[in-house]
Amino acid sequence: MSMVIRTSELPVAERFEYWRNSVTEMFVPLRADTARPERFEGRMRGRELGALKVADVASTPNVVRRTGALIAQSDPGHYKIGVQLNGYCVLTQDGREAALVPGDFTIYDTTRPYTLSFDDSYRQLVLMVPRRLLHLPQDAVAGITATRISGRQGVGGLLSPFLLQLAQQLDDLDDHGSVRLGDNIVDLLVTLLAERLDMTAPTTDSRRRALLLRVRAYIERHLDDPELSPDDIAAAHFVSSRHLYNLFREEGTTVSAWIKERRLEHCRRDLRDPLQLHRPVSAIAARWGFVDAAHFSRLFKATYGASPREYRVTVDGS
Repeated sequence: MSMVIRTSELPVAERFEYWRNSVTEMFVPLRADTARPERFEGRMRGRELGALKVADVASTPNVVRRTGALIAQSDPGHYKIGVQLNGYCVLTQDGREAALVPGDFTIYDTTRPYTLSFDDSYRQLVLMVPRRLLHLPQDAVAGITATRISGRQGVGGLLSPFLLQLAQQLDDLDDHGSVRLGDNIVDLLVTLLAERLDMTAPTTDSRRRALLLRVRAYIERHLDDPELSPDDIAAAHFVSSRHLYNLFREEGTTVSAWIKERRLEHCRRDLRDPLQLHRPVSAIAARWGFVDAAHFSRLFKATYGASPREYRVTVDGS
């Protein structure tokens, strides 16, 4: 699904009210204000890449607020990542302010109030993703909302040019590859945010969370290994198996359950990918470490409510 908004096509008196309604329709309920509504101009292009929503937003000065009352109206539980393309922005959330210049990133949470202030004309790429898909501890992410992430160094320096190109080609993306592209972008965002969390880990609790992020990243890289075990993971990170078990228990899960969940999620992604319709279900299962096809089918149905083949037919529509 795609959306294009251009206020220049409307009578001057109607433009800002139309913009107010449009930003709510594109994202979540928001309140926009401007000192000069009669001079307001705005343009917005958006589309969905699987579960990820991407919007290229540009306008003259305005302030956008997500208030407690608006959250009570609708709270879908998303993170938003803002990538400044042109102009200047100040995001306020959780008692912090992030001042962004072109190339910079920031993350904010739709479940808590925030304010975006644009004092001059600007352009920003906004990515909105369900919180559950980032697979990052929510209380840890809450510690880095409204902080500036540089687009000129580290993972941000690699991701910033890619997202700039995404904004430029948003109208030309192939629908068949959009789901896979969205999944890849989410994976890159997780890497970026994990790096940020690692950089802000001075306390014992933060160090524990940084270790958890590294362990999860290790698991992601080795999901295709059917022999992957908690003992192997613990040894690779120079901690005891007991310490590893405690790490996951504090997150309300187990190491084995987490491995199974991630394997199933990758299989689900591949099954809904139009580019992989030719691959047998058993091959997809084996790719992610499931050596017993019947066992995989039972797990998949118990998790998603349909067998792998039924799920693929539902997604394909055939």
